[in-house]
Amino acid sequence: MHDQGLKFAWQSGYGAFSVSKSQMDKVVAYVRGQQEHHAKMSFEQEFLALLKKAGVPCDPQYAFG
Repeated sequence: MHDQGLKFAWQSGYGAFSVSKSQMDKVVAYVRGQQEHHAKMSFEQEFLALLKKAGVPCDPQYAFG
């Protein structure tokens, strides 16, 4: 991307969650409604909620750099 004149850099961290194939319709609906969804809940709020639901300990102070 840099060679094409675009500013690009990898972020220092990431989060990955998996879902079963049986939930595909719900995932598609979520992706399609993301703009509306994030008008009510920020990405940061949702990410922390997903971590909590999965039982992953996280200090919000360090989660987003």
